[in-house]
Amino acid sequence: MSNSDRVVLALGGAGTVGSGIVKGLLDKGFKVAVISRDSSRLERLRSFVSPNTKDQLTTIVGNVGSEEGAEQAKQAMLKAVGKVTDIVTSLGFSWWQGGPPHTQTLKDLHWVIETLLFSTFVSWKAFFPLVRDDSDCTYTFITGGAGEKLLMPGTGFLTIGAASTLAFCQVLRGEYPEVPCKLNQVKIDTGVVTPDRMAPGYLNHLDLGEAVATLVERRNTSHTVFNINCPADLKTVLLEGNL
Repeated sequence: MSNSDRVVLALGGAGTVGSGIVKGLLDKGFKVAVISRDSSRLERLRSFVSPNTKDQLTTIVGNVGSEEGAEQAKQAMLKAVGKVTDIVTSLGFSWWQGGPPHTQTLKDLHWVIETLLFSTFVSWKAFFPLVRDDSDCTYTFITGGAGEKLLMPGTGFLTIGAASTLAFCQVLRGEYPEVPCKLNQVKIDTGVVTPDRMAPGYLNHLDLGEAVATLVERRNTSHTVFNINCPADLKTVLLEGNL
């Protein structure tokens, strides 16, 4: 199956990380579908991708954070593109610094968990069946390294939310050890930014997108965690496969 025959659902594809991945996939000849609650972000994404690939991008306004919304979004997407062969998810947010736990409320914690874990679970439950039983299909989680340590004072809830997502990915690898679909995780332990915000040690979201698109294209690994700690890791870990 050539790239032009493959349709990638990019969950979180309108965000900083996701937009780089969407562009990388389109530039490699994939068809891409993106679902977002915010139509203005989808419009920005359409203007961001390479002009000659816009016809291969399908955007759908929908909410994958609730079971009902995810099911509605799935039906709308399938009606628009017909099938899905690959899924890349980068849902959630990359930063939170609301203060130490004693200054926060249960509502704050619930919002963080809902954004980072619940949306990942709900969307996986809705969309994984579309690719689960096909060895030519892939499901790739893009996660952060914030769940393994407190990044700085006041970011504790980010650590809790990110840790829950890491744990969920670990559970999936253990619960579905022989699933035909290629199930992988790219764990990024550094900042991901647009070219105009680049700083030493950060990842350019375009470079990350190209590397993730290459991983999806190859579909030669499964149940693997690719740890990305610096820009050089994109080449050695993802592009060359040196774990």
